[in-house]
Amino acid sequence: MSELDGINQHFEELRKRILRIVLVIGIITAFILSFHAEPIQVGQTTLYYPTPEPLNNIAAQITNHMKINLVPEDVQLIQTAPGQAFFAQVYIAALVGIVVGMPVIIKEMVGFIKPALKENEINVSRSITIPALGLFITGCVFSYNLVIPYILEFLYRYGESAGLVTFLNVIEFVTFVLQFLLAFGFSFQLPLVMYAISASGMVDSDFWRKNIRYAIVAIVIFGAVITPDGSGVTMWFIAAPMIALYVAGMVLIERKERKKLNT
Repeated sequence: MSELDGINQHFEELRKRILRIVLVIGIITAFILSFHAEPIQVGQTTLYYPTPEPLNNIAAQITNHMKINLVPEDVQLIQTAPGQAFFAQVYIAALVGIVVGMPVIIKEMVGFIKPALKENEINVSRSITIPALGLFITGCVFSYNLVIPYILEFLYRYGESAGLVTFLNVIEFVTFVLQFLLAFGFSFQLPLVMYAISASGMVDSDFWRKNIRYAIVAIVIFGAVITPDGSGVTMWFIAAPMIALYVAGMVLIERKERKKLNT
């Protein structure tokens, strides 16, 4: 097999894996946009079952939940053009598709790079698959419950102090929320990325402690880039948890290294 044939084969495999990922996310997205989650009481537990309802769909329910729990008091969530509410629901449904389809995404990504990995790297990639999903969801939940409400309250308090009535476009609101959910979902992967790099033998455990000052600078810059204001305050809602995650990953790697040396 020539080198060109080998490259073409890799591209064909990549195309097939991307197609499977897109197909899974698309199916989940279409389901979220087509069905309504109907509650049913079973004893003391509330369960939900899907019923066909394209207008009052699951994405619309999520949008309403976000409005109730995230939008500050006296801020009006509006749409200023036809279709904005629909596209906002599409964005939300796509995010749910990415989260729910994450096991397939990770499986396909690992499957693609597997031939290039050594045996110990393959074992590492397998061991971090489930924790990666758990950390992604944890990052989204952390952001939704503890970060986004405070950032929105902080930013819109300026309008309240000036006696202004604030109107928040639904597309801008949903984009803002999804931006933070994805940022935290992926940033919570930091300890796993550090562990995978160390476990594969690319760097030793001392690397992370030696370069902690550079990591902090990079994290602060990242926080400043993705936050919407220039106050220098909201970026710490991103940077502080990431610095804590970096330190946690560093400590975990060092303990793992010491445990390995003592056995």
